[in-house]
Amino acid sequence: MLQAEVYFPVIMTFQFTPIALAAALAAAFPVSSAIAAANPVPEAAAVVVTAARQAQAPADVLADINVISAEDIANSGAVSVADLLQQQRGIEIARNGGAGSNTSVFIRGSNSVQNVVLVDGVRVGSSTTGGASWATLPLDQIDHIEIVYGPLSSMYGADAVGGVIQIFTKKQKGAVRSVVSAGIGSYGTRELNGGVSGSVNKELSFSMKAAHQEAEGFSVTRPGAGPYSYNADKDGYKLDSFSASANYEFSKQAEVGAQFMTSRLNAQFDSGPSYDDRNVQNQEMISVFGKMRVNDIWNTHLQLSQSRDQTYTDASYGKSQIDTRQDFITLQNQFQFGKDSAQLIAERREENVITTTKAINGKRRTDSLAGSYLWKQDAHLASAAVRYDRSSVYGNNTTGNLAYGYRFAEGLRLNASLGTSFRAPTFNELYYPGYGIATNRPEKSKNAEIGAVYQRGDLELSAVYFRNRATDLLVTAKVCPVDPVTNKYGCAYNVNQATIAGLTLSGATKFGQLGIKASADFQDPKDDTTGLQLARRAKRHGTLSADWTEGNWKAGVETVFSGRRYDDVANKNALGGYSLLNLYTSVQLNKDTRVLARWNNALNKDYETAKNYNVTGSSLFIGVQYGY
Repeated sequence: MLQAEVYFPVIMTFQFTPIALAAALAAAFPVSSAIAAANPVPEAAAVVVTAARQAQAPADVLADINVISAEDIANSGAVSVADLLQQQRGIEIARNGGAGSNTSVFIRGSNSVQNVVLVDGVRVGSSTTGGASWATLPLDQIDHIEIVYGPLSSMYGADAVGGVIQIFTKKQKGAVRSVVSAGIGSYGTRELNGGVSGSVNKELSFSMKAAHQEAEGFSVTRPGAGPYSYNADKDGYKLDSFSASANYEFSKQAEVGAQFMTSRLNAQFDSGPSYDDRNVQNQEMISVFGKMRVNDIWNTHLQLSQSRDQTYTDASYGKSQIDTRQDFITLQNQFQFGKDSAQLIAERREENVITTTKAINGKRRTDSLAGSYLWKQDAHLASAAVRYDRSSVYGNNTTGNLAYGYRFAEGLRLNASLGTSFRAPTFNELYYPGYGIATNRPEKSKNAEIGAVYQRGDLELSAVYFRNRATDLLVTAKVCPVDPVTNKYGCAYNVNQATIAGLTLSGATKFGQLGIKASADFQDPKDDTTGLQLARRAKRHGTLSADWTEGNWKAGVETVFSGRRYDDVANKNALGGYSLLNLYTSVQLNKDTRVLARWNNALNKDYETAKNYNVTGSSLFIGVQYGY
């Protein structure tokens, strides 16, 4: 503990500039000819890294996971990350309009702020509202996505209650190559993307990609929103993004690298009958890292990173600016003992908030220490993890996770796990005038689950039953209490308890050229305090898709089903269930060029994910990709 206390303040004196970070890491990871030969690194497609913060074969992961591959993304023709996630098991979305609108993502019925979102290992999101700004995450920059369901606070700290979504941006090794794609679609949608990546030599690899997306859109509000909110004008958006990365391998035992991503979203919305309301959001992520294999059993990884979430709002009710910045230092050590592995992690996270609402402005720091162990013996698999987080504002929290799996036969495994997690109160929930209460505590959660996984050949089946009970939930109280610290009224209050129990079934198989995937979620997201259903979460959710491949041609159909939900905690405003039909096809013209077409919401289903907000109707998109 003493060493961690000394280490963190010294490192945090650095200003987070790329040159300073690169110099620091180059000094921290000198090349030594005495370093033992490293084990071969598994191919990215054959491993997952989010569940245990290290590379694992999917068959060895005890958590419930889902990987959206680069091929899945390319075939999907989806416009946004939220559209892509809506097609996945265990995930629901709520959106105030089209692709550029405010979006919430719910994992296993948990609140949208009870999930952690990472981009290449760096946490992104707002410290004021909580949760990620989904509309600013550019799908065109993404290579693949890993989703881990269930609590992971023992690995990632605060907010990993419902799960973790990690986004990996596109990178390329091998010969330098260029990529470009373009497309047009309904609602005035236009896209243009391009990039170059590859290896200059066997030591240095790089990647640079830029993308532009825009749409004229449609009115995000419906007349039912009322005369002071409804506006019949079109609400469009423009999203520009750029990403870059570079890696230098001194040897098979040591490398350094840097990566950067930025996006800017200019989106219209409605808050009045005639005003041109706009949100301009900027999101940035930068990290510099070094990896070294110290000896036969010890690997170490140091990463310094920063993420920023900036929002400027110009609306009929006024103008505002919110700038949140998070700085991170992570030192991760992995020890390999035959088939087993252990990790020791030290981490610091500093959050800085500057807004036009000065009462919210401030800083907080969280220092963390974590350890984990993965055990493999014959048919047995087990894992254990514990993490200690000390916040300068909301106190100390210790979380843990235990999991066990047994392979009964080839391809068949049963799993069971117990885990605890917590969600930190946001700056709004602590300090926003008339809403936040400075003494608010973190939400706490306990999760238990049991599952079965079968994988043999092209057949994959899984069933997971989970029960997640949360206490000290922060909700808007009907009667605002007085904060004993500030002696002021506040409405965000630790008062509720909730239990989310559910069963998730999923399967995938192939019959020659025909591929089929399906999932069904049966859950009871209940507020234990009131006995009512949690807002915007359904008790039934499912997906069914099929695709057919014939030579260079591929076609597919996707369906999404969702049951009845409520837009409010009082369960007064119902949102009807819905089913969506999406169709897509693609043709590979040659090894480098592909043409694709997608018809979303082909039956033009009229539905709502948020009360009195429109969603995208029947829409067609046609694109061409070169170099993918």
